[in-house]
Amino acid sequence: MAPREVAVGEPDAVADQQTAGQGAGRAVGHGLRGVLVVAGYVVGAVIVTWRLWADPASNAVTGNPGDADLFAWYMRYAASAISHGGLPALITTALNAPAGVNLMWNSSMLLPCLALAPVTLLFGPQVSLTVLTTAGFAGSAAAMFLVLRRWRVRMMAAVLGGAVYGFSPALLQSAIGHYDLQFAVLPPLIVDAVLRLAIPRESDSGLKPWFWNGVGLGVLVAAQLFISEELTLTTALTSLLILILLAAQFPRTAVRQAALTAYGLVVALATTLVIAGWALWMQFAGPLTQSGSPFLRDFYVNDLTGFVTPSSYLVFHTSASAAKAAAYQGQAPEYLAYLGWPLIVAVAIVAALLWRHALIRTLAATVLILALLSLGGHPLVSGTTHQGVTLPWRWIEWLPLGGSVLPDRLSILADGAVAALLAFGADDLMARLSEEGHRATARLAGGLAVLACLPLLPAPLPVTPAVPLPAGWTAAFRALHLPANATVLVVPVPEVHLTAAMRWAADSSQRISLVGGYFIGPAWDGLAYVDGNGPTLTANYLNELWDTGLRPRSVLAGVAAGAGLQPPPVPLAPAQAESDLRAWQPSAVVAVTGKRSALTAYLSSLLGRPAFASGAVVAWRR
Repeated sequence: MAPREVAVGEPDAVADQQTAGQGAGRAVGHGLRGVLVVAGYVVGAVIVTWRLWADPASNAVTGNPGDADLFAWYMRYAASAISHGGLPALITTALNAPAGVNLMWNSSMLLPCLALAPVTLLFGPQVSLTVLTTAGFAGSAAAMFLVLRRWRVRMMAAVLGGAVYGFSPALLQSAIGHYDLQFAVLPPLIVDAVLRLAIPRESDSGLKPWFWNGVGLGVLVAAQLFISEELTLTTALTSLLILILLAAQFPRTAVRQAALTAYGLVVALATTLVIAGWALWMQFAGPLTQSGSPFLRDFYVNDLTGFVTPSSYLVFHTSASAAKAAAYQGQAPEYLAYLGWPLIVAVAIVAALLWRHALIRTLAATVLILALLSLGGHPLVSGTTHQGVTLPWRWIEWLPLGGSVLPDRLSILADGAVAALLAFGADDLMARLSEEGHRATARLAGGLAVLACLPLLPAPLPVTPAVPLPAGWTAAFRALHLPANATVLVVPVPEVHLTAAMRWAADSSQRISLVGGYFIGPAWDGLAYVDGNGPTLTANYLNELWDTGLRPRSVLAGVAAGAGLQPPPVPLAPAQAESDLRAWQPSAVVAVTGKRSALTAYLSSLLGRPAFASGAVVAWRR
């Protein structure tokens, strides 16, 4: 069976063998069907996120409270800037005051935060994150579906491909606090735009189409930069890989198209720089620049067994597979590898049967290469790293910006390639079988393709309430009469494992600059670290005192347990505390603690009598 050639680069032609009137009717019908498909993706996304929607202002996905608090803070930061008639500053002391943070070195998700600012201002940041998560599933599926339709994949195969990508395990697990990765709407559109530059339509003559295609690509890349720079890099890597694979198969065509493709890419680069150049300049040449990666090499990599071991976030799993997945060293938000044996076998069969088809060869090779790179520099198998075996990523991670990419996150692009491979393959096989009169066999092939994807069926996401505002928080700030953007030392002092203060600042919409915080920033040596130089001795001591005063069954006791705080071994030297206070220069100190706690007594010895004490909040004005 010779595979049907897909007319790449052309928009969907749904009625090329019909009369003009019939063709118009078919086109409208397909347009309506497309709307229904996207609506179906939205319904599926709501089903997966329905527990979030049960209380969208409070519920976050279980398993990563620190990142949920961080992104809630980003949402409020952007919305606050919009409400005061400006855009969020890329260098801000609203976090880690007085030194500040460079938001371009952090996953600040500026574009979604700005787009959802009205939702944040009306309903709160967690509602915006719930909307974003739902849109991430539905939008990613819809984007892949639309790209497949553009490349003339028939409706049912395109629907399946969109669902495989949009609801893939990689995006499902990323929904555990990694909002910037889970909103993977633009990568399929970016890869499609790159391919349209390299594989023109017959109507694309002259420079004009390449110019506008380049502009479109540049806009997409700039938008993705303001969602996730890491996903931008992995999408660019995937696009380059596909171009290389196609050029290797069609060298003469590649040479003929090279000049115009390069022209389009230059236009795309120029467009990206016009839109995002100022932000990139602030990142690489502005204040608080950094180098290196804050993450350990060869830690966030795919475990080889993870490709076939389902987690508890999928409908079809066992207690044994869930336990094995939960033991993954990178934890649940990074458990991205899973595809399942049925889907792996299905795409292998498609690749074998249709290997003569250049598009199938390209997609199959892309899947294999991305999967290999996702294993990192040394293979991890059942929790054991085999240092004696060196993999290709070992050399890539030492390239400029290579270390900024966590290898396991290549699974998002790999799942997109798997979805496209399955869609093109199923479409081609079913079409050939139908043309040869084997309609029943064609329907069976389509059914088997759907069955192969069933192990990917996501379960509704588990949720947990965010830490609520402490009683007396709002009254304390009202009583303190602080000016806008005043520096405030909140205890517990925020850091990577203790983000409650960031959540409270986000939920209460207080315009304050927090001492400390959870962020990526340069340390004294200019290298990137989580929390920069880290909490000071005074911050650690205050947090440990705060922990000792908590009631064992209180909500905050669980927060403190997650931070791994230890009782203070010896009192902090007064000179150290006074030195840190002078460096911070807070306008106020706000402690979430009892009036008679050891923390209150200690702070009173430094700051004098509290200016406010009510509920669970004690505050001092400086």
